Amino acid sequence: MAGVSSSTLIIFIASILVAASVAGTMTNGVQRLSGALGDRSVDVSRQIETDVEIISDPGSPEAVYDGANNNLTLLVKNTGSESLAAQPSTFDVIVDGQYATELSVEVVDGSSWGPGNVVRVNATSVNLNSGDHRIVVIVNGDREVLELRTS
Repeated sequence: MAGVSSSTLIIFIASILVAASVAGTMTNGVQRLSGALGDRSVDVSRQIETDVEIISDPGSPEAVYDGANNNLTLLVKNTGSESLAAQPSTFDVIVDGQYATELSVEVVDGSSWGPGNVVRVNATSVNLNSGDHRIVVIVNGDREVLELRTS
């Protein structure tokens, strides 16, 4: 009888040790997952609060593109609920699949780019031949597209 109870005790202790090690591993994994979800939720919140619209008129391509100086001018309105930085690093501008790197940004109405305000984004060294063109502006994950035809 004593042999049965001692072997049962050894199996019970081994089971407790295995359960404790599994619980420790699971707790560590859950903590890492929780931290990652917290970081991601901040990014998603910023994307949800960010909304911009390109308000440049594609029907007036001469107001958008100056072919003599290879200058592209876009008016972008902050229609979201968060103030955004009016800096070139805030914008990703892609013109016909090519990333525009030479940007300047200025607030048109107001002192900062808050909700309802407009900025003028100038991209220099942009060469658009006559025809159809596609301009993509990305701000904090919000993507807007302007299609226009130059002559």
